[in-house]
Amino acid sequence: MEKVEEPQNQSVGQDGENEITTEGSSFVHGEPPQDGSGPPKVDSEMEVLHEKVKKQIIKEGHGQKPSKYSTCFLHYRAWTESTQHKFDDTWHEQRPLEMVLGKEKQQMTGLAIGVSSMKSGERALLHVGWELGYGKEGNFSFPNVPPMADILYEVELIGFDETKEGKARGDMTVEERIGAADRRKMDGNALFKEEKLEEAMQQYEMAIAYMGDDFMFQLFGKYQDMALAVKNPCHLNMAACLIKLKRYEEAIAQCTIVLAEDDKNVKALFRRGKARAELGQTDAAREDFLKAQKYVPEDKAISKELRLLAEHDKAVYKKQKELYKGLFGPPPPEPKPKKTSALIFFWQWLISLFYCLVKRQRVKAD
Repeated sequence: MEKVEEPQNQSVGQDGENEITTEGSSFVHGEPPQDGSGPPKVDSEMEVLHEKVKKQIIKEGHGQKPSKYSTCFLHYRAWTESTQHKFDDTWHEQRPLEMVLGKEKQQMTGLAIGVSSMKSGERALLHVGWELGYGKEGNFSFPNVPPMADILYEVELIGFDETKEGKARGDMTVEERIGAADRRKMDGNALFKEEKLEEAMQQYEMAIAYMGDDFMFQLFGKYQDMALAVKNPCHLNMAACLIKLKRYEEAIAQCTIVLAEDDKNVKALFRRGKARAELGQTDAAREDFLKAQKYVPEDKAISKELRLLAEHDKAVYKKQKELYKGLFGPPPPEPKPKKTSALIFFWQWLISLFYCLVKRQRVKAD
């Protein structure tokens, strides 16, 4: 296993085999699922998978379908079909579900039937009858599902591992889980080089799923270092893909996760700064770039981004100055004093002389 990179050796202008660069990829495909208040509107053909399970494809997947005992990683949202009340959402919690086909919970039987018909990367809307959901009694704890409620699932199959015995993450040793995550990370890097950003992100997300919070909290010493050496690059690689996909808020979230573990991570600071700059958050972006520059003062990529921010601020100031000038107009010119003619001077002198004579006569009379 590779060791965690030391902060002083980091550079945003170079990437080792652990992490990918954001340059050189121009083709993007796919859009993130919309988090509306209700289930998505789907016009595709209804496919009958089971008497109580029907599927409509939202986005096509790729590759093979999982077989029995495959360990599947998926995101989903769930609504009761009658009231369209959303009662579960793994996207919101940013924690994909792990499901071993053939060993799923009873209330997820219908969901498992749908997942078994999907390919990696596929997103679909599943219509599941109450008999293969939460049953006649429903569920009154969490999630709260009323009795005999048919269910709608919006599901995305991130990917799956083919295992004959259906070995779940919880049954793996620390080394097995880190090794499985590392293989997914390397697969993701290969896909990124082929400009398959969505597929690369699926591999990174599966790698991260092997190292959830419950697992990381149990690790200390060398095992923690081994896990972070795989987990953090996956988050950074996800951020690189998301920036290319113009999903800047999500990229910021991925970088922030890394910075929570390592606040001196230059690549996390740089990529978060890039995403913030794209969103117009120039002050926050500059703060990230300046902090990164403290650790790698000679890095040309950081200097370039700071220069671009300065040019941007200068352009904005100039534009605002022109705008205010147009709104209020130029200041009015000061009035020039009017020239007094010689005739007016003569009359003023004459009146003053007359006034002085009158005043003198009055004094003599007194």
